[in-house]
Amino acid sequence: MRDQKMYCYTCGTDEMHRRLTAKEKAWLKDRTGRKTVEEFFMCKAAGCRNLRTGFQKRPFDPVIRMPLAEDL
Repeated sequence: MRDQKMYCYTCGTDEMHRRLTAKEKAWLKDRTGRKTVEEFFMCKAAGCRNLRTGFQKRPFDPVIRMPLAEDL
């Protein structure tokens, strides 16, 4: 799936976001207890990695950031 430009709450600007990988989805399910996390995107801005859905700019309070791949 293509990356999308969306507003990032933590960056405060429109940034490129991407869908989560299978490993990232598993981590987020475990972290949040949700049954599905298909609707989530991750900000690709350097050092950000903030999570949002296609409709919600800030689905978590406090903000949840995806760890680096080696930390999953």
